[in-house]
Amino acid sequence: MWHLLEPLHALLYYAPEAFEEAAALGYGTGERWPSYFAWRAAPLGAAGPLRVASAFYSFSPAAVARYVPAAWATAEPADVLAARLRAVDRAYRAVLGEDAVAGPDPDPGLAEAAALARRAAEAASCAGRPLAAANAELPWPDSPHLVLWQAATVLREHRGDGHLAALLAAGLDPVEALVSFAAVGAAPEPVFASRGWSAAEWSAARDRLAARGLVDADGAATGAGRDLRAGIERRTDELAAAPWAALGPGEADRLADLLGGPWLAVIGSGLLPAENTLGIGKV
Repeated sequence: MWHLLEPLHALLYYAPEAFEEAAALGYGTGERWPSYFAWRAAPLGAAGPLRVASAFYSFSPAAVARYVPAAWATAEPADVLAARLRAVDRAYRAVLGEDAVAGPDPDPGLAEAAALARRAAEAASCAGRPLAAANAELPWPDSPHLVLWQAATVLREHRGDGHLAALLAAGLDPVEALVSFAAVGAAPEPVFASRGWSAAEWSAARDRLAARGLVDADGAATGAGRDLRAGIERRTDELAAAPWAALGPGEADRLADLLGGPWLAVIGSGLLPAENTLGIGKV
């Protein structure tokens, strides 16, 4: 379900329509980070860099501080949230098709998928999950395609918050989490440079992991390192399972079938990067 829903959420960070909305608010669009931090952190309110770095976890605090709290000097969180929905509306119309989203005969499968995804999202407990809770508190939009995006967002942040708990339980700090993930081949190391850690910080984290027997001298995961990452992924899935248990296997399978078309449209748009730190689009 994560593989199907994550691209539907992540389109916000790459669609040209989103950059246009960000520019209209006053954000720089020469890189995606000014709008990324605004879009993703806005549900938290005018949060400072410490709170945003805590919630996002894998970003260097120095990288976060380059964009927060400057994001809120550019636009108020409420204005960012309104623009966020406009961006998603426009991006979905472009990628999924105007007729499917809002034509005289819109795709009934999209409405059914939105209703099922919303039910799953509303079943997600937000205790101890700040980003999931912040998004779950937002009012639901009326249009099915926007409901689908918001449900995907609540569910991905719910899973992400649980993933951070699994990383903490495994004793991996933010940069160690990335180094250990790169060590199992999740993505080439240069892809993780977007998180803002210096070469010295990355090297020190690798040394700490090597001292624990989790990576070898070349930085590749040892058997213990692979086992640790596999355990983290299992625990993440377990912590993310409640919304799908509430939906039930039959309706979860139905939702998976309904999401196939939108997933292919988003992946096929070419807007999402082929290599990323999340594994978007990989099976």
